Amino acid sequence: MGLCGSVDLDELSALSAIGRRRTLAVGQVLAWAGDDNLLCANVVSGILKVTVSTANGREQIVGLVFAGDFVGQLFTETSSMTVTALVDSDLCVYPRERFERVLTEVSAMERMLLQRTVASLNDARERMLTLGKRGAQERVAGFLLDLVDRTAMAAPDGSISIDVPVSRGDMADFLGLTIETVSRQMTRLKALGAVALARGGRTIVVKERAALEALANPD
Repeated sequence: MGLCGSVDLDELSALSAIGRRRTLAVGQVLAWAGDDNLLCANVVSGILKVTVSTANGREQIVGLVFAGDFVGQLFTETSSMTVTALVDSDLCVYPRERFERVLTEVSAMERMLLQRTVASLNDARERMLTLGKRGAQERVAGFLLDLVDRTAMAAPDGSISIDVPVSRGDMADFLGLTIETVSRQMTRLKALGAVALARGGRTIVVKERAALEALANPD
């Protein structure tokens, strides 16, 4: 899924020569907004959040990064976003400037990162459409479906379990809702039989994916 899967052995050697493994504990920061932009990374396992600070000093989540994803801002000297581990995470970390030099020599990797950048832009446009056009139910159900696609584990009985890596407050900010609205919608999804809640609501069992999809896309 990641960078290493897009290159041949010679190119992989060039990438390995500048990379090192690094683990982040929950809450540990990989990069701070406003600091020198020194690192980029590929996520081996775990989940990270990308945040910016609003004018009034609040933290706003603008993205979630999962296993196989690339994180970092290339060709810029200063970080504009903060990247924080939401769960214990394992990364391949590269010095940004050296990575950029390797990137210019490895066309397959350069092409892959371009494709992922375009995909990220499309995701951002889709999220803007979601916030502008969808109601609260569709937003929460769609968010859970995204987690299913990226992190779900199927049980022998066919049910799908996901751990929500953010708090209700963070989910509310990410979806443009209030905490109370998110809580009401989670309760509604449970009442409709689409999901079951466990571990204080952080672990969710998707009982009927088709039902959740219908709630996320009612039209």
